[in-house]
Amino acid sequence: MVQQVTSGIKISVETNFEGTFYKNYKVHFAFGYKVTIENQSKDSVQLHSRHWKILDALNNEEIIEGEGVIGKKPVLKPGEKHTYNSGCLLTSPFGAMQGHYNMVNFTKANKFKVYIPSFKLSAPFALN
Repeated sequence: MVQQVTSGIKISVETNFEGTFYKNYKVHFAFGYKVTIENQSKDSVQLHSRHWKILDALNNEEIIEGEGVIGKKPVLKPGEKHTYNSGCLLTSPFGAMQGHYNMVNFTKANKFKVYIPSFKLSAPFALN
């Protein structure tokens, strides 16, 4: 698990390898990840959007941006958590992800970024 705190918002990420499959005559490696967003600040906040950078071992880069997470824009009061599961496909057995969430602090009426720490994606059979 990797963790990082930005402006009182703690991001924790756990990953797992889901398996391999063929798509368009190419092998793909499926990875799942679970993200927990915990509000350790004294203010209520809302997640508005996300920005992900996904890299694989072949140096392919994919940028993902969008509203909310899994169709939600969670509001977190002090001490609350929001957990969600998602995944990605890579064309190699190794990769990494990192990014940030764009959030709003309701108490201070300002927008801010919460950084998602870089985390590795690796298929266990490919490790030495």
